[in-house]
Amino acid sequence: MNIRRLEDRLHVSPQIQPEDVPTAAAQGYRAIISNRPDAEEPGQPMTEDIRAAAEAAGLPFVHIPIRGGAMTPDDVVRFKAALADLPHPILGYCRSGTRTTYLWALSQAGERPAEEIITLAAQAGYDVSPLASRL
Repeated sequence: MNIRRLEDRLHVSPQIQPEDVPTAAAQGYRAIISNRPDAEEPGQPMTEDIRAAAEAAGLPFVHIPIRGGAMTPDDVVRFKAALADLPHPILGYCRSGTRTTYLWALSQAGERPAEEIITLAAQAGYDVSPLASRL
């Protein structure tokens, strides 16, 4: 896993495998958010397999699938609610970590200064500057 910290309560990763979940739990993650839809590419693990691994490890699992370029305001609301409701720290993932980072950035709009959101994302290796006008 290539896990990167956005903030204390949320770290992001590219696609994880079911066998990564026990390691994530051992590293102290207390919940998982998936932002990757099933069947996005061949060989990708199915959401239900990762959900089952999370449940076996005692981790709550939330699936908010986002197709590339199709993020809605409702998706951001659901993500923000999951951040508030799930125990921390949370491991969020999608194909590369970018969609999860974009959801996090948009969920922080109005909560943090835009420059702080952009800086935190950049420190994790993600560029959310295209969202600046929405932050």
